[in-house]
Amino acid sequence: MSTFTVLILMYVCLAGVGVFLDYIFAKKNPQYPPGPRGLPLVGNIRDIPFVKPWLTFAEWGKKYGDISHASVLGMHIFVLNSAKTAVEMLDKKSSIYSDRPVVPMSGELMGYGQTLPYLRYGEHFRSFRKNFHRALGSRAALVVYQPIEEMETRRFLKRVLAKPDQLQAHIRHTTGAIILRICYGYEVKENNDPLVDIAERTLDEFSRHAYIGEFMVDFLPSLAKVPEWFPGAGFKRIARECRVTVEEMAAIPYKFVKDQMVAGIASKSFSSDLLKDRILTAEEDHIVKWSALSLFSAGADTTVSAIYSFFLAMTLFPDVQKKAQAEIDAVVGPDRLPSFADRTSLPYIEALVKEVLRWNVVIPTVDHSVTEDDIHDGYHIPKGSVIIPNIWFMLNDPQTYVNPSEFNPERFLAKDGKEPETDPRTLCFGFGRRLCPGLHLADASIWLTAAMSLAVFGVSKVVENGVEITPEIDPSSGLISHPKPFKCSIEARSEKASTLIQQDT
Repeated sequence: MSTFTVLILMYVCLAGVGVFLDYIFAKKNPQYPPGPRGLPLVGNIRDIPFVKPWLTFAEWGKKYGDISHASVLGMHIFVLNSAKTAVEMLDKKSSIYSDRPVVPMSGELMGYGQTLPYLRYGEHFRSFRKNFHRALGSRAALVVYQPIEEMETRRFLKRVLAKPDQLQAHIRHTTGAIILRICYGYEVKENNDPLVDIAERTLDEFSRHAYIGEFMVDFLPSLAKVPEWFPGAGFKRIARECRVTVEEMAAIPYKFVKDQMVAGIASKSFSSDLLKDRILTAEEDHIVKWSALSLFSAGADTTVSAIYSFFLAMTLFPDVQKKAQAEIDAVVGPDRLPSFADRTSLPYIEALVKEVLRWNVVIPTVDHSVTEDDIHDGYHIPKGSVIIPNIWFMLNDPQTYVNPSEFNPERFLAKDGKEPETDPRTLCFGFGRRLCPGLHLADASIWLTAAMSLAVFGVSKVVENGVEITPEIDPSSGLISHPKPFKCSIEARSEKASTLIQQDT
């Protein structure tokens, strides 16, 4: 046998061994889902979107299917573009899909790692959730706070009537006032309230800097050790300034509650309920303090976005507004404002709020992390991977919602023998054990603002120099998405409506 023949046989044998080893490896390590092709070593670092990432992720879904895969510097990322897949993974297997990835910038450096949205899955996380469930776990639990919401929303109507061109500021003020009362029993001043100022700075900084991957330190955690003066380390200064604001927002209102309790004059609130009749350890005190901040930070900015979206929709879709007002006029009448007691009698308003939550998605994507290796639909999901449900696409999926770009509250009403379409609240507040614990509070605030505002205000497009101005639908990027600032005309519907608004609260 010639040397050449021996070499050929050896090659064939080695090739056969290679195929066999590949087969064994494939069985033990199932393939990843399809996704954009990456570069050696750095992976998909050029493919990860930072501006409105949900749009790019939706394109991935069309190209690669319900689950797509990317990697950046060894970090595996799985994007879910299907509500069914998200439920199967994040709800049904929540025991392993409820972790959060470590986010060096906003979590560790900015200080948000001490709040519930950033907590790793474990005992601390469960303690926080227990606190939330005790105070806000159901609509029934929120009944005690309904008078606060109704009073502050009446004040909102007065502010809008007086200065309708400052709508967004009024929404922020009122939402902050409600959440500060519920969290801490703190009643804000009408103007120049110091705590409102800190709160607005906290929310603004979080909205601008909290998206994972916006800073390279999120992919290279070792950069966190670089000194602030080092070229390119400007993120360290941003993080330091933001951390000061976060620490103030956690400490100042919490001290207010404690001082009020010592004086015996504390109002009922989330914090006072957790503090009363208890001697807390240092760890328990820390959990109550940061639980309260978690409630505030999670609820305030998201609710602002949803309510602002409601006014944008009323500006753009006058026919919807007229139907909603006709229902209020028929059920509530002109002599009083709607209240929570009317909620079950106003199905169109209920459907309208659902459509607002679906149409302009407040949190388009959210990050989970998996604590164990998993196989889903034959795909390998390694421990520690980042899982991103694309909530925006799920709420705009034409297979779930007919003509999703159309604003149509009637999709949520049973009509002509057709079942209502999927309630967006089953998707927009998250999944599994990471479901937003303040969802009932947010839902109630949006509903009440919509019902009261429609009862007394007419909302329409602004006319400038004889030209009607149509607002642009262009939601912002970032962890929390807001409608692009817009102009609208807001006027009392009648003299009687104006009188209702001016009544003492």
